Amino acid sequence: MARVGFVREWGPRAAFAALFVSVALLGFGPQPAEARMVPQSLAELSEKLSPAVVNISTTQTVTGPTDDSDEGDLDGQGDQGDDDKGGDADGDSANPFGQAVPETPVPPGVPQKVQSLGSGFVVDPSGIILTNNHVIDGADKIDVTFSDGTTLPAKLKGRDEKTDIAVLKVESKTPLAYVRLGDSEKLRVGDWVMAIGNPFGLGGSVTAGIVSALNRDIHAGSYDDFIQTDAAINRGNSGGPLFALNGDVIGMNTAIISPSGESVGIGFATPSSTIAPVLAQILEYGEMRRGWIGVRIQSVTSEIAETLGLPQAHGALIAGVTAGGPGEKAGLETGDLVTRFDGHPVREMRDLPRLVAETEIGKQSVIEVLRAGKVKSLTVKVGHLAEPDESKAKVKAKGKPAAKPPVAEKTKVLGLDLVTVSPDMREHFKLGADVEGVLVLEVDPTSAAADKGIAPGDVVIRIGQANVKTPQEAVAAVSAEKKAGRSSVLLRLLSGSAPRFVALPLK
Repeated sequence: MARVGFVREWGPRAAFAALFVSVALLGFGPQPAEARMVPQSLAELSEKLSPAVVNISTTQTVTGPTDDSDEGDLDGQGDQGDDDKGGDADGDSANPFGQAVPETPVPPGVPQKVQSLGSGFVVDPSGIILTNNHVIDGADKIDVTFSDGTTLPAKLKGRDEKTDIAVLKVESKTPLAYVRLGDSEKLRVGDWVMAIGNPFGLGGSVTAGIVSALNRDIHAGSYDDFIQTDAAINRGNSGGPLFALNGDVIGMNTAIISPSGESVGIGFATPSSTIAPVLAQILEYGEMRRGWIGVRIQSVTSEIAETLGLPQAHGALIAGVTAGGPGEKAGLETGDLVTRFDGHPVREMRDLPRLVAETEIGKQSVIEVLRAGKVKSLTVKVGHLAEPDESKAKVKAKGKPAAKPPVAEKTKVLGLDLVTVSPDMREHFKLGADVEGVLVLEVDPTSAAADKGIAPGDVVIRIGQANVKTPQEAVAAVSAEKKAGRSSVLLRLLSGSAPRFVALPLK
């Protein structure tokens, strides 16, 4: 295993998350009958497009942590944990993670200004500019510098953290050179691409390469669908354009994988198919308005596929349906397997959130599901996804460890110690009055159940096709699945307030 870093330039307060990538030697297969010609020169294309590519510099006031702060770092990097934002490629070249930090630590409670650098590109002659949200996140001041040296102040028109896109506006006395968004859906692996940006603050740097892969999921968010390229992308390139050879922007350079924070030939760009709807909505509403159908979904593993009688894993499994939401009104049920939405195939779980999000709010869309082995087509009216109010988010309490659960008679099955949901258990595990099922009191740490993340306090609602309310019913349901000749069984669980399915082997 080779340890590498996933790098993103999250402005002055950047974060860094480590990824592990396995490296293997791959053989060469049969050669294609035809190969696309390597361009002789990109000089004319570069000269034509460069005036529309800009350098973006930001200034932010940072205050050092106070003595009682939980933050132990001065660079804003924080714990890596499960932060899906990662680190970055823009910013001050003096810092290995790309974020701009003072040369000396900021004294506790003392404000100090820090700067960050990135890239962007003009998409409208009136002064509309696109860049990454992480380039301008938290900025007090944003300046845009053009290829002729002109610098103009920019205002933030809107941003979308989920896709890491920001839209800026500058006021110019004359129309600006601009580029247009192309169709990234037409890209093929092996197509030539060119990147222009501001690596290490140098400005106006051109690199070229090919599309290495499409539809990459790098665990940066719910709507990952990145273009992978070997065109050199370094710190400062974030927010800059990735061009097709016809001059259209087919992506926005966003992240790289690297052990040092510098290009090793694995870069990622947000495709224009993702950028275009975000740009249109921000220009119209000042924010990104996403579609919503009110279902909780999860991936279909090979084990789950086997329990559903599928030849291979595909689709998005509905683990829960929001009461009163569009999905419930359309007739969607827990356990439905979504295979198509609004005319588009749902090959894997991550396809569905993106398709729904990009659908016009209020549209009547056909959703195709597999239920009990039969295909059903339902019509759902797409609602508006309300963003959570982060100011009201619950803070994890610090204090004494939780008391031991009440003593109860346990029944062991599938590596789980199951008990009836008694009033005492309901109170101890903070279960709602409407929660019904069998409570998981303990989990064998060597079992498959532990490997799948089942934990004490989870409630087993259904085993196979049978709802269960007592440990005896759970044992009977498992026995029935074994007699039916199944090698694994599907459990529906409630983990906290989140329903999900887990497939466990019947051994």
